[in-house]
Amino acid sequence: MSSQYLNDDLSALDYVQKDYLRGLQLERLRKMVQHAYDHVELFNSRMKERNLVPADVKSLGDIAKLPFMVKADLRDTYPFGLFAVPMSEVVRLHASSGTTGKPIVVGYTRSDLEVWMEVVKRAFASCGLTRDDVIQVSYGYGLFTGGLGAHYGAEALGATVVPTSGGNTQRQIMLMRDFGTTAVCCTPSYFNFMIEQALAQGIDMRDLPIKAGIFGAEPWTEEMRKRIEAASGIKAYDIYGLSEIIGPGVAIECGCQQGMHVFEDHFYPEIINPETGEVLPDGETGELVLTTLSKYAMPMIRYRTRDITKIIAEPCECGRTIRRIARISSRSDDMFIIRGVNVFPSQIETAILSVDGTMPHYNIILYTENGLDNIEVDVEINEELFSDKVRSMEALQHRLTSAIEGLIGLRVRVKLVAPNTIQRSEGKARRVIDHRER
Repeated sequence: MSSQYLNDDLSALDYVQKDYLRGLQLERLRKMVQHAYDHVELFNSRMKERNLVPADVKSLGDIAKLPFMVKADLRDTYPFGLFAVPMSEVVRLHASSGTTGKPIVVGYTRSDLEVWMEVVKRAFASCGLTRDDVIQVSYGYGLFTGGLGAHYGAEALGATVVPTSGGNTQRQIMLMRDFGTTAVCCTPSYFNFMIEQALAQGIDMRDLPIKAGIFGAEPWTEEMRKRIEAASGIKAYDIYGLSEIIGPGVAIECGCQQGMHVFEDHFYPEIINPETGEVLPDGETGELVLTTLSKYAMPMIRYRTRDITKIIAEPCECGRTIRRIARISSRSDDMFIIRGVNVFPSQIETAILSVDGTMPHYNIILYTENGLDNIEVDVEINEELFSDKVRSMEALQHRLTSAIEGLIGLRVRVKLVAPNTIQRSEGKARRVIDHRER
């Protein structure tokens, strides 16, 4: 690497010239392909099936020749079948909390952890955080990557870290107030719950020193951001990551909040047509595919994330030259099909939060009636409206029904429920309840 970039400001890599970045990416890609080819049996066999060898990667465009990896590959090779280093070099293991079957296991070498700390440090810096901040980490600690990823990145930044983990919400709020927390890391649904619990204690989040929320681990909409920012007075930033790739810190919004900057020196992004696998040009929407360029314990080459987004190549006002991806408000894995129509939960959330009087708490219930699949949406509304006249309730129900049906193109049954009726989540929110006959 040029001495020009060897300095204490790791964020300098966010501003490098395009030619330098592309050269670094190609160098790292070729090295990673060779490493995986030599040490990962599954990748080696798939390359041979295509009559490919690492030397065939002569340009970044050649990445399209390489085989995809998918989540099933991690489960099929459980626990360590995709590791490319001996266990003596693996210093940490993380695993998903999958609801069915075996978890997804990921491993890290010491250098992998250093990369992870670097990108999270750069992520926090992108949001304007510094060593003077007090960062409360309310993601779960343990096998889930969220808590420890944010923790070590915040420490690398030099900030004061409050490792609260998830849960014990009243205590979380007390510590925010007493410790002078200026930034919090958690899921957006959990922060909504914090706002609600603070108000129940007579505490207005807008009166606290907190100025930023780093929210991820679940899809959330622009409408949810507006609700959070209005209720808390903070600036809400979208952070993106996957355990399979490294954890939180793959991409994050800057202060402009116009897409998430991908740390391209470590993660190479592509957008593909999810049906054909064809690589799409920047600006077109499709499935995000990521390749790790510097992760040695478990290299992931052309990993299909199932996340739907697009690459934004236009320069950002912040001056960073690394490309951005648009907000990921849907995953193909989250999509459900009702009478031949593809529906994303994010569409329903957008419709709900566009209607005044609703709360950011809802359930989507799928059920079968007379042989047909149907959707019921249970939505909390504020106390004032719930206790209002029946006519007002009916009018609100009609507005909600029209808003949802207008977005998804299907008839739905909307049920208005009292405040605090829908179960809250202190981690990832579970919005969809499937009771359909199989």
